[in-house]
Order: sequence, then structure tokens, then C-alpha cells
Amino acid sequence: MLGLSILGWIIIGGLAGWIASKIKGTDAQQGIGLNIVVGIVGGLLGGFLLSLIGVDVEGAGWIFSFLTCLLGAVILLSIVRAVKK
Repeated sequence: MLGLSILGWIIIGGLAGWIASKIKGTDAQQGIGLNIVVGIVGGLLGGFLLSLIGVDVEGAGWIFSFLTCLLGAVILLSIVRAVKK
């Protein structure tokens, strides 16, 4: 994901964060800004976790980057929900 431009991070992060918030049922509490942040942080988390199991995440393209962000965002929202309870 290092090859993406800032605009690419915002677009992919926003989409991934929004879909993750729909999956986890937190969309009502989040605005577009938080969705973008969740998606970008989720991308970093997802990329880190996938690299731990040996998946090459660099240069994999937009679709793989989006799926990585989505996976990480869902995990991030799950962690936040568990900590809040």
C-alpha cells in the first residue's frame, strides 16, 4: 500500500471504513472523517497482520489494498467494541 497516493489512501480508506462500519453496526456513530481514519488505520493493521503470516502486501493493487483495509478495519472496530464493553 505504500505505492498509493494520498488521495488513494483517502478513497480506499473511506470506502473500507464505511463498509466495515456497516458490517460492525457502528455507522450511526461514525462520520465520513472517522470512516476514513478507521479505513487507513485498518489498512496498516491489516497489512501488518498479513505480513506476519507471510502474505506479500506491497504492490498487490487496488483491490487487494481495499480488501486489506477492510479486513483491518473490521478487526479494529471489533477491538474498539471489545475495549468499550
